[in-house]
This record gives sequence, structure tokens and C-alpha cells, in this order.
Amino acid sequence: MFFTKMLIPTLREAPSDADIISAKLMIRAGMIRKLASGFYEFLPLGLKVLRKVENIIREEMNAAGGQEISLPLIFPKDLWVETGRWNIYGKELFRLKDRKEAEFCLAPTAEEAVTDLVRKEIKSYKQLPLMLYQFGAKFRDEIRPRFGVMRAKEFLMKDAYSFHSDEADLERYYKIMFDAYTNVCRKCGFKFRAVEAASGAIGGSFSHEFMILADTGEEEIAWCDCGYGANSEKAECLPISQPKEESLSLEEVLTHNVGAVEDVAKFLEASPEKFIKTMIYKADGNPVVVLVRGDHEINEIKLQILLGADDIVLADEQTVVSITNSPLGFAGPVGLKGVKIIADLSVVKISNAVSGANKKDYHLKNVNYNRDYNADIVADIRKVMHGDICPKCKKENLRFSRGIEVGHVFKLGTKYSKSMNATYLDTNGKENLIVMGCYGIGVTRILAATIEQSHDDNGIIWTDNMAPFNVVVIPVNYADAKIKETTDKLYKELTSKGIDVLVDDRDERAGIKFKDADLIGIPYRITIGEKNLEKGHVELKARRDGKEGIKLLSPQEASSEIIRIFNK
Repeated sequence: MFFTKMLIPTLREAPSDADIISAKLMIRAGMIRKLASGFYEFLPLGLKVLRKVENIIREEMNAAGGQEISLPLIFPKDLWVETGRWNIYGKELFRLKDRKEAEFCLAPTAEEAVTDLVRKEIKSYKQLPLMLYQFGAKFRDEIRPRFGVMRAKEFLMKDAYSFHSDEADLERYYKIMFDAYTNVCRKCGFKFRAVEAASGAIGGSFSHEFMILADTGEEEIAWCDCGYGANSEKAECLPISQPKEESLSLEEVLTHNVGAVEDVAKFLEASPEKFIKTMIYKADGNPVVVLVRGDHEINEIKLQILLGADDIVLADEQTVVSITNSPLGFAGPVGLKGVKIIADLSVVKISNAVSGANKKDYHLKNVNYNRDYNADIVADIRKVMHGDICPKCKKENLRFSRGIEVGHVFKLGTKYSKSMNATYLDTNGKENLIVMGCYGIGVTRILAATIEQSHDDNGIIWTDNMAPFNVVVIPVNYADAKIKETTDKLYKELTSKGIDVLVDDRDERAGIKFKDADLIGIPYRITIGEKNLEKGHVELKARRDGKEGIKLLSPQEASSEIIRIFNK
């Protein structure tokens, strides 16, 4: 392909609203343009990269026994009502009506549609296991789209769904898909970690996220060299023991106009580790009291999973007052009746704790578990924090990194098959629910994550298999007959071997061509200049190696070297 024949509108500067390096470089390199908030147009270069990433993923899906399908982008409301997600999914779900007033949604994911397809077509155990996958646009009405294509309202996703006769077969296949996603990340050249994760709105019993390590990542992951890893929503927290003290008598203390843990700690000259933080939540509308240590934070995801609730929100002031008989800021576990109490593992280890007294301007000292209060459930419900011990090896402190989620694999079990009555007949003719797995990977997000991990001051640095072109041939003066002849011969030789070549035939200075080649991130550059050509040489340079990677070779040697690299 010749530069003058392509739409490659490179820019020297990125728009002011491009907020991370991947967005800036994709816009500057002429790969994308913003149509509206959260919606991006893919230009020829960007689409070429997108298709190459698709092919990397498709190879792994086919190797895992998947069959590619294509589902509609618009789903009928009825399917989502069957699973209960029409209301649960919330405002992120794009909803619309047709001219007959029938209700639909734009696909944010496709569990309902694919389960509906399978329940109509799969009748016998002989048809299982089955894995279906697709590449398709997904839509989520993000409240604040940002980070370019990283968090947009429309994005390209590969979603796959597997169907099994039992949990054991799902477990077997889950490992196959875990390995397939690992292979995708490796082929893309990522530094990454697969970590345990909460399943969120998709649901299911178990899941892993594939996190690309990057300082700009929105999520925090906790990990250990022993192999443990989890995102901050899922990371397991071991109970933290405190020195056992002789139980002292319960004491009520006046704390006038002091309510927050930090303020009360300062007032009482006590450590936050000695405090019981008492929060009132509503789980599907029902009040619940939640207790964590004063220096800890409640993990609402863990709490929601523990309670099996569809919705968890902090209780309103009226509810708090009705439960504690006191204004906000003075809640405590002592004396509470008629409400479920959930305590974190570390709370019940505190001797002679401090808590609210359920009385305005008063706190209690020397609060002890079992003597002064009890909990209906004691469980891990707090957020992981620096200094926590690895729950797997129980030896090392957890380490923390920022990450970009590019893939997520789930064990769905019978969550969707049960609500949608997707069944099969076993060897005895008995009807059973189909067991499901779900596997998603963000294709557009992979582009952005790659750039976040792999760039320099000059632009993008693509891997050989993801770059829009494998090599750029830059004739310093394409109007020169000898340079043109050498350029055209190289182009013909390389393209005949399946090498993706861009010839920068523009009437521009060499420096501009070099800058654009580096900005776009093409892995290899062959420069053909008059002086070197007189000596029988062209210049071969690897994008990753900088000036140190420049080699002077004959045109034939340069061609052979490129062919060797891409056919090894």
C-alpha cells in the first residue's frame, strides 16, 4: 500500500480532551477520530490493527474448539426479563422501542441471546459440550466515558459461551479457555497477570480477569510471588489479630460534636485499630448492620456476594435513625435488635474496642465480642490494604499494581440456563439444566492497553503481529528514478511473500516521514536514500531498537532479513 493512496491523517498534537497516552497516540497516528462522547470512528490504520487482534483471538478460539457465530446487536426485552437483568443492569443498558412500541436493548453482552439460541437447538447430551463465540459491537451507557476507546459507550468485543452436561466438564473446559486467554496475552506481548475477580452483573460462581499491568490502569490488583492474584474487589483478607487484653467494664463516654472515627480516636487518644466502624446498608431494600475495624473499609462487592443481594446501597438517614435511635455518626453494635449484623473477621478480634453508643454525643469504650454484642455472620467483608498477608502462602505481604482489564472468564453454572429453561436429555432420558461458561475479551481495549504498555516519546511501538504494517519503505526522494526502481522492487518482493508493506511515497521531507513512521509504530523501516544507494546500501531500522538498531544492507539483504523475520 502507498501512503498517498491511504487515509492516514496524522497530527502533531492530540486534542485537549484526549486524557491518556493511548488515546493521544491513536488520534495522532490517524487511527481513530471521536464522533461523540464515548463513540469513535476507526480509520483504515486503526481498523487494520483491530482486524489483526481479531485474528490472534480467533486462532485461539478455534484451537479451543469454538465455532464462530454472529448475533444481532439489538435484543428483545423479553429475554432480559426472563433472567431478571432488565431492571438489575441499570442505566448502563441502552433501551429503545421500535415503531410498534416493542422494547429492546442494545447488546452490552449476549448471555440471554446465546442461551435462547442453544435452548432451541440443543436437546441431547450427544450435542455437548459446545462453545460458540462471536466478534461484535457492544454498548454500555457509561456515565462518564473516558480514556479513549478504553472506556467508550461502543466497543468491539469477542464474547464466547460454552455449554456442558455437568460442572466437571465446565471445570475442564474453563482451564482450556484460561490457557487460550493466556496465549492471547502472550501473543500480544503483554506484561500481565490473571487474577481472581468478582463476577459483577454477568454473575456466576467463579471468574478470572486478565489484567495488563500499566500505571494508567483503572483497577488495583493484589498479588504475591507464590502465584496468588486477585483484583481489589475479590482479594481475600485474612483476619488481623490484636493482643488479647483482659476485658474491662463497658464505659459510656461523652464525645460532644465528634463522630468520625479519626476525630473520636484523636479525642480519646486511641488508635483507629481499636474502633468498630458501624455502617447501615440496605440489601435489596432490607436493612443490615455492617461492622469493620476503624482503619478498614467495607468491600461492598464482598458484602453483596455474601448476602446474595442484587442491590446494596448505604441506608438513608431515616433508616439509620430508626435502627440506632440516634443521629448519624454515633452507630454501634451494642444493644441493636431486630436487624441482621455482619461483622468482619478482624472486628471480633478486638479487645476493649471503641464504638458508637447509639446515643447522640456518646461513644462506648471496652466493647467486647460475645459479651456486649454478637453478629449473625462473621466473614471477610473488608477491602484489601497494603500490609495484608497473602492468603495463599500466608508468608509474604501482598504486592499491589495497577491494571487494565482486557479479558474476563466466568463459570456461570446454571444461572442463565435455569432462568431460561435451557435443558438437555441425559443418557437415561432425564432432563437436566445445561451448565455454562462465559469468556469475554475487549478487542478495542487490547489496542489501547498495548499502547499504554508499549510506547516512547516518538509514538507507538507495536508487536510484529499487531502492527498495521510490518514494514515501511521510505524513499527519501521517490521522484528519483533509481530510488523509485529500488523502492518498487523491494515492495514487490516483500508483498509477494505476504509481508504487509507501506511505501511512504509522499513528497515530504525525510524527517517528516520518519516521525510519522515512529508515531504509527511500524516495527521495521527501510530507508532508501541517494548517498547510501550509490554505495549499494539501504538502511534497515527496527522501531524498538532506536538508532542502535540501524543496519546498512544491500536491498536484497534487507529484503531477505525482513522475510526471515516474518516467516520464522
